Amino acid sequence: MGRRFRGESQHKVDAKGRVSIPASFRRVLEAGDPNWKSGESPELVIVYGDHRRTYLECYTMEAIDEVDAKIDALPRGSMQRKMLQRMFHGQSFPTNVDETGRLVLPAKLRSKIGLDGEAFFIAAGDTFQIWNPTTYEEEELAKAEAWLDELPDDFDPLVYLDGAQPDGAGEG
Repeated sequence: MGRRFRGESQHKVDAKGRVSIPASFRRVLEAGDPNWKSGESPELVIVYGDHRRTYLECYTMEAIDEVDAKIDALPRGSMQRKMLQRMFHGQSFPTNVDETGRLVLPAKLRSKIGLDGEAFFIAAGDTFQIWNPTTYEEEELAKAEAWLDELPDDFDPLVYLDGAQPDGAGEG
């Protein structure tokens, strides 16, 4: 596994759907693309998924290869394999970063998540997500805050690294 994405930032989206990717994210995309060479643009896959998806999930080539291998290991013809193939193969957009460090997001993808004018990027380990900033605040931050409010004041989230499940902490 390559380097991990870290951080969050907000960037303008122009009328053609071009948006700058955070510079640190570009370095991870380069490290996660086995075909990348200095001076070239790294490739990635944007998964937009089903009707419930309110963000775009961006995978390095190494990360999407791991997902593909797991899908391929499922029984051919199984509903699980069919649904995952639809999401990760059919409902995805292979692309690359342009020479100026931008992604071009097609109108279909921008429309899917209501992206207009600004995009919010947030790291998610070996992937990163692109959100409409308002949707992120209203949905994702609200969920996280509600979950945290249910935990004791002295709760230490590092207990999850050891596999512990405090009361009520595994729900959500």
